[in-house]
Amino acid sequence: MASIVPIVFLVGACANSGANYTPVIDGPVGPNYNADLAECQALAASQPLADGKTAGSIAVGAGVGAATSAILDDGDSIGEAAAVGALGGLTSSAVQKNAQRESIVRNCMRGRGYNVVG
Repeated sequence: MASIVPIVFLVGACANSGANYTPVIDGPVGPNYNADLAECQALAASQPLADGKTAGSIAVGAGVGAATSAILDDGDSIGEAAAVGALGGLTSSAVQKNAQRESIVRNCMRGRGYNVVG
């Protein structure tokens, strides 16, 4: 159970990191840059971190963890393995959602005329 706690904190810490992304801009930025960035970040933050795919990732992770435990450990720790697998699925989903939020910020800034390079 002690190995699960850091994962929970990691997922929690990443909850808004994608929305707080500041893209690398090539060239000059105008006087509206800070307002544009704040609006794009707010748009990204409005996207949910959990959806149907998140539930699916958690279920698959739990199933893989439980199956692996049943095969390798004679089923002694199926519940713990399922919990660890579920947290792995949650972590994977959170990483994907943060990447999507970064992409929203980049695309929004491009749409506002900035030369976003990263």
